[in-house]
Amino acid sequence: MISIERLKEILSKRVDNKNVFGTIMCIASGSNSEPVCASAGNLMPDSQYFIASTTKIYVAAQILNFEEQGLLSLDDKLARYLPQSLITGLNIIKGKDFSSGITLRQLLSNTSGIPDYFLGKKSDGKSLEKELISGEDSYWSFEDTINLSKTMKSSFAPGKPGKALYSDTNFQLLGSVVEKITGLEINEVFKKFIFDELEFVKTYLFSDENDTLPAPLYYKNKILKVPLAMKSFRADGGIVSTAGESLRFLRAFFGGKFFPVERLKSLYNWNPIFFPLKYGTGVMQFKLPRIFSPFSPAPEFIGHSGLSGAFAFYCPEKDVYLAGTVNQIADPGISFRLMLKVVNEIK
Repeated sequence: MISIERLKEILSKRVDNKNVFGTIMCIASGSNSEPVCASAGNLMPDSQYFIASTTKIYVAAQILNFEEQGLLSLDDKLARYLPQSLITGLNIIKGKDFSSGITLRQLLSNTSGIPDYFLGKKSDGKSLEKELISGEDSYWSFEDTINLSKTMKSSFAPGKPGKALYSDTNFQLLGSVVEKITGLEINEVFKKFIFDELEFVKTYLFSDENDTLPAPLYYKNKILKVPLAMKSFRADGGIVSTAGESLRFLRAFFGGKFFPVERLKSLYNWNPIFFPLKYGTGVMQFKLPRIFSPFSPAPEFIGHSGLSGAFAFYCPEKDVYLAGTVNQIADPGISFRLMLKVVNEIK
């Protein structure tokens, strides 16, 4: 394993007070070893931060756990849980509406073909993402995300082989399904079935725009004050956590806490989303092609990352778990380069 001194040295070199103002990482080998945690810049090892889309793997854990309990099946149609009036129009190709056939599995694997309300362009040519990074703060409801998605063009029919479109709308819908099954709000679902089960004390779903506990987000060298947007994400990106508690969740996810470990391989049905990232069933794969690392092949990482610069990944080759953040929206590659740097130190 890496020493805390060496980890802190690596993190300190990453902080340049231009693109990265603070970073945190916790790393552990195997399932029982004591984690090594360090930070640099304006963050502390136990600082709370927005994990953003890393929230999606928590949703995956809950959906898979509910399937184990017999409360749902991944092959269930979305229409079994949500009103037809809500579903109609989510995926239309050449005038044909495929929305009624969308399954929970397709939502979880980003193969539903439903447009992304957050990254997709609105009628004015702007996306909510562009508005957010420019500092425009706004709140949107679940219904807003669905209605906005319906104004955008679908690119493929649900379940088309080899096709995936990363869509936050999928996870907004899954959050609503979980609420329907449990009768609880999504923040209560996370707390009851995940956070309390893992005895977390600093992890929660962001829901109050006056909450100042999470570290402020950065876009390049500017602090982004967008609390209304952050409370809007909910199941697709609203969790606040620490590196230590994120690491504990990651170990639980890959260690059989929510579903049998034998099911893990069934989640690794990779489809490309953003190069070099691929998406499986509720999990993301990061693996650089051999051409980018010809002398020493880059290892595979499985887990999830977020727009905020947060990451939570397992590296099977080294049997290492890593979680943390670089707290920078402008360059999503920073966190992946940092993970590679740290893992390459482990012999």
